[in-house]
Amino acid sequence: MSEAEELPPGYPHEWEADVVLSDGRVAHVRPIRPDDTDAIHRFHEAQSEQSIYLRFFAPIKRLSDKDVHRFTHVDYADRVALVMYVRDDLVGIGRFDRLTPGGPVAEVAFNVSDHHQGRGIGSVLLEHLADIGREGGVTRFVADVLPQNRRMIGVFRDAGFEVSHEFDDGVIAVSFDIEPTEASRAVRTSREHRSEVRSMRAVLHPESVAVVGVSRRPATIGRAFFDDIVAGGFTGRVYPVNNAADPGTLINGHPAVASVRDIEGGVDLAVVAVVAEEVLGIVDECADAGVKALVVASEGFAETGTEGRALQHELLVRARHYGMRVLGPTSFGLINNDPQTRLNASIAATEHLPEFGSLGLFSQSGGLGIALLASARRRGLGISTFASAGNRVDISGNDLMQYWTEDANTTVVGLYLETMGNPRKFTRIARKLALSKPVIVVKSGTGQHAIPQGHRVRLTHERPETFGQMLRQSGVIRVDNAHQLFDVAQLLVSQPLPRGDRVAVVTNNNALGSLAADAVTARGLRVLHGPVTVSAEALTEEFREVVEHALAQEDVDALVACFIPPVADIDPEVVDAVGAAVAGHEKPCVATFLGMRGVTPGAGVPTYPMPEDAVRALASAVRYAQWRRRDQGERVRLEGLDRARASAVLEAALAREPRGTELSREQVEEVLGAYGIEVWPVVAVDSDAEAVKAYQKLRGSVVLKATSPLLQHQPGRGWVRTGLRHPKAVGAAYRDLEALTAPLGAGGIAMQRMAPDGVPVEVNSVEDPLFGPVVGFGVAGLPIDLLGDEAHRFPPLTDVDIAELTTSIKAAPLLDGYRGAMPVDQPALHDLIARVSMLADDHPELAHVRLNPVMAHQEGIEVLGASIRVAPAPTRADAERRTLLADV
Repeated sequence: MSEAEELPPGYPHEWEADVVLSDGRVAHVRPIRPDDTDAIHRFHEAQSEQSIYLRFFAPIKRLSDKDVHRFTHVDYADRVALVMYVRDDLVGIGRFDRLTPGGPVAEVAFNVSDHHQGRGIGSVLLEHLADIGREGGVTRFVADVLPQNRRMIGVFRDAGFEVSHEFDDGVIAVSFDIEPTEASRAVRTSREHRSEVRSMRAVLHPESVAVVGVSRRPATIGRAFFDDIVAGGFTGRVYPVNNAADPGTLINGHPAVASVRDIEGGVDLAVVAVVAEEVLGIVDECADAGVKALVVASEGFAETGTEGRALQHELLVRARHYGMRVLGPTSFGLINNDPQTRLNASIAATEHLPEFGSLGLFSQSGGLGIALLASARRRGLGISTFASAGNRVDISGNDLMQYWTEDANTTVVGLYLETMGNPRKFTRIARKLALSKPVIVVKSGTGQHAIPQGHRVRLTHERPETFGQMLRQSGVIRVDNAHQLFDVAQLLVSQPLPRGDRVAVVTNNNALGSLAADAVTARGLRVLHGPVTVSAEALTEEFREVVEHALAQEDVDALVACFIPPVADIDPEVVDAVGAAVAGHEKPCVATFLGMRGVTPGAGVPTYPMPEDAVRALASAVRYAQWRRRDQGERVRLEGLDRARASAVLEAALAREPRGTELSREQVEEVLGAYGIEVWPVVAVDSDAEAVKAYQKLRGSVVLKATSPLLQHQPGRGWVRTGLRHPKAVGAAYRDLEALTAPLGAGGIAMQRMAPDGVPVEVNSVEDPLFGPVVGFGVAGLPIDLLGDEAHRFPPLTDVDIAELTTSIKAAPLLDGYRGAMPVDQPALHDLIARVSMLADDHPELAHVRLNPVMAHQEGIEVLGASIRVAPAPTRADAERRTLLADV
């Protein structure tokens, strides 16, 4: 019988997860099953008497079959249990039991193997149990803990929840709400960060490396990897592995072995360069040798089709079962230029590598990755670390960014991304990294046509510009190609960040100065000094003095220097002179030296072929510096939200229509009302008499409008009658609208109170398969529908994100009192957007929420119309519990 057939009814596959423990190794968490019985017996028998007493409050030497049956047979609702395995060893058990069926309070308990203490197992189990509990309506955990069980108390206390304690009859009663708080989220992300940094250190700082598939013939992939590691001067131990090697066989002067298992003392990192069909067997051998990470250079995986995808998935499953991280397959390798490591585990020849420097590089494309290294070397840019992800089955740019956040050798990061599996996590990590180090990204498209062979990703429904908005929200510098990546990088690695956007232009050629000044203005910067042009025959010293004078001006934040030698092939001493002048000031300088040979890339100041290239790089640095200096804001958290009330409505709707449906007006009002959003009532009327009757109840000034979707968003007000203040006017307006709509078959007329004059805006959210929740904002009507003037942000949002959302649209002046109009109530508008963002973030089953029109005016906001579509909730890539992303 297969494992799938043995699984108990209702087994929740979605709770399974691979996680990185605090020591950087990988473990597997899943719901408990009846077939865990033997593992639980072994686990209990290996525990110390003290651990057993602390868990069960009694010295139970052996668990009874009845107890184990009760432990392993749960309903995954009122009784939930998780187990954690490292390889085939059960290392931790966590469970909760509701105090009453379906109730909001549950008793939680853990048991961690004595042999695996200190690896963060209890913390991971608590995160997963709390997230599962919240999804099922549990709001509070309680536990009885013996006073001497400091580890258990520490797990609760250190999780970031507000824990209360009561001592009674020799037991500490612990209780806490499991709703995420700022503190609990900070703890989770901090633990995730530390674990993933340790995991990547094992990849990038191995003490021993084995290359599997090293041939005696030089012109092979495995041999190239091995020779490059040796030539690079790796400071650790390196072993060639050739399955045909006899005792005494030497390859490049190193004794070869037939299997990784034959290496005494084990191995940290293995580079695998064998045919695809042999890779899984090599993974098993590496596991026996204690390998922590794999670089799989082999081809023949997902890029080849269905069989290859299955093989790639099994590679991931097997490697994670053994606790190993994987770079690849089809990876071109990794490089760590740190003098303490000097690892060139790549197919880039050592003599062609960039020197040790402060630029960290990540590339999904192997071939382009090698080209990136060559380009960096040509420009004189030093590299700290480099990784080629290939098919990106496991290690991604997110992992490298975690590492670079802590790496003192890396000051600037460059990423070439073809696909992105977890944008929500990318946003979170990139934002943290960008606060201290610039992150430059080259990203191709986001649609189906942009997905390279071998990559499985979630496809986005959003427009291409949405991805750029996500990067800007994260503080990332996006460029169009690899050439521009290095243009920006060579400025940021060698120059201070500009303090502002005020630029001086200095040149010895009027035409060149005009080009530079025009480029400055076109990029949204300001020319505050110059262009200053010295004579074409000016000597080096005169040009240096002009540069010095420009940099000394207090109203200058950066300098663009352009120079054409008066005599061809003149010795480029002017380059050194400009560099010396710049060195005395904490202001960045970019330069163009046309027609001059022998200019060393990166000497003194970053140099560019033309002024436009230099200014484009400078503008990127200015925008990044402005983002980094600004107030980053606080994550919005509003009180009085009733998540359970909204969840109940959504669950009921999906129970009736499992494939998804539009909510009724009453359901929409209920869901939005749970988040403090009031929708103005709308009264449907079927005759002029009903219209008059409805008006007499509403009073004041009312609006009659056609309700057909065919007419609601037509230009002009032909389908709307406003400012109706008398029963006769209401009756006449109804008859007028009926006469217009009836011939079109677009019946349906409704009445609503007349909103105050203001600016009609739209606030919406979409659950995107790739990005997760996406919040949109724009001025309603033609600006959005015809011009696409809509901005997007990605929850969770800060107050600064929301403010920027409303100011980043082209029609934003309308909100500030355009042409004498009164400005709208911005705090009220921001509050509404915050509520929509939290609603979307909390409920992935909300496929589409649309508030339109929303009348923003001087004294507040009024939500006049709203619609909601629900659909089965997708699995978001970045949940509240730590997990490694599967090979999506």
